[in-house]
Amino acid sequence: MVQRWNVFFPTPDGPDRRTAYLYLPESYGFEADRRYPVLYMFDGHNVFFDTDATYGTCWGMKEYLDYTDAQLIVAAVECSHDPDNGRLKEYSPYSFTDPGLGKIEGRGKQTMEWMIHTFKEEIDSNYRTLPDRAHTWIAGSSMGGLMSLYAVLEYNSVFSRAAALSPSIWTSPDRLKQLAQRARIAQDTIVYMDYGSRELASRKTMQTQFWQMAQLLAERGIFLTSRIVPRGTHCEACWEKQLPFLIHTLTYEP
Repeated sequence: MVQRWNVFFPTPDGPDRRTAYLYLPESYGFEADRRYPVLYMFDGHNVFFDTDATYGTCWGMKEYLDYTDAQLIVAAVECSHDPDNGRLKEYSPYSFTDPGLGKIEGRGKQTMEWMIHTFKEEIDSNYRTLPDRAHTWIAGSSMGGLMSLYAVLEYNSVFSRAAALSPSIWTSPDRLKQLAQRARIAQDTIVYMDYGSRELASRKTMQTQFWQMAQLLAERGIFLTSRIVPRGTHCEACWEKQLPFLIHTLTYEP
């Protein structure tokens, strides 16, 4: 079951109404005493329904979780659709300049503060969650993948596991490396990270940045699953095919 409702996300121009989505496993309805881990996701409009997805194809998350009987809650919020690079600003931990995009003022910290102190608190207050760090995870793709890496490093006291599919490391590679080097990271942290092989061919520096980040995460003692997806591309249809890998990594019980 997927519920949806409206939330108000803070922006420099005032509160912006967004759609929030919440997946509840079938057992939620009849196991009244059971509590569940929560996976928070970016780009909520692309997670569950083709009719809501930006390019007409979603991740198919509901169908996959129903089929595998995964016992977790998924909470996701729609991103900014402001044509003035609203999503990039919202999902950029750091400001950056790109020849094709110009100056992007990163508001990723504000996004995470809202997600942790407003959205997570709402979910924990209204649903039977396991709100502790061990059972609070985060995932996303592209800029959402970048934000997932940022979240598990900068807010490691909140998130213990993260999945970053095709993360946009290229926006601020040096700042992200510095964060990976200095962040306080608990020894039980788990990260899934991948890129499509066809994506790597589109940017000369992407493969180097990907492996450098993977090496840094491994050196920090993070339990890391890192993959190059054969013939993988930068789209929801490809990310949907990676669900078995990322869900297995996030839900693994040692």
